[in-house]
Amino acid sequence: MSRGSPTRKAYAELSDGRQAHYRWSTAPSGNRELRGGDHRPVICLHMVPKSSRSFAQLLPALAQDRPVFAPDLPSHGASDPLAEPASIEGYAHWLWMFIDALALPQPLDLVGYHTGSMVAVAAARQRPQSVGKIINISAPAFSSAELAGMREYFQPIPLDEGGTRFTVMWQRVLHHAGPDMNLEMAAASFGDNLNAGEDYEEGHRAAFDHAAQYLRDIAAIPHPLRVMNIADDLFETTRQIDAHLNNGERRDYPQWGNGFLELHPEAVAREILAFLDSP
Repeated sequence: MSRGSPTRKAYAELSDGRQAHYRWSTAPSGNRELRGGDHRPVICLHMVPKSSRSFAQLLPALAQDRPVFAPDLPSHGASDPLAEPASIEGYAHWLWMFIDALALPQPLDLVGYHTGSMVAVAAARQRPQSVGKIINISAPAFSSAELAGMREYFQPIPLDEGGTRFTVMWQRVLHHAGPDMNLEMAAASFGDNLNAGEDYEEGHRAAFDHAAQYLRDIAAIPHPLRVMNIADDLFETTRQIDAHLNNGERRDYPQWGNGFLELHPEAVAREILAFLDSP
């Protein structure tokens, strides 16, 4: 399997004056031409409160015949925050500002992970002609009971001198660690959480507020959709997406969990590209 250029980092100047930080990789030097609609640019959208670092190992594996980009969502990584409270609609609108700032050819394909899944689907609804195919890594198809439990679980923890927030945060990272995810990987994930500062739970709140709209969008958008269901905390929740799919399918990957993008980038890229390159 060929690999694209090493992952690089840069900033984009958005039309509202804010900066978006992103990672990117391009196709090998001898194969950089985009060949029609089958080789569209790809945008990868991380879960919260993480960053584009999640995709750093995957980007070169995906960039075989196309450019691939992974922005830090607002308030995460090194991107500026939104001017208004965080929302999935706001993230999706911001995404189109980012895409326009880079003058990327359209349509393009979207790969979302957890919260990023919601952003990808909302972005497709906002500008349907600008999107080709969509991949959701896990689908937040929450039942009412699950949603109430998630809201309670992810309540912000006030700062105190005992470091309660950080102790709980670290234990959660370890609890949700996937197969073969080592302590160094867990520490990097923990660092992403810390980097979001006092906004570290805003993305979760935005996702829970958007849960019902996400299901309506999934049922309505015409874009081909692949749901990759990995064995993490949303594995059983993602199984509930089948009843809402319009032009999509779910595939389960019980061998993968949190950290799989770093541990198995080549295998993940093969799965993603098989779908994106299909007729």
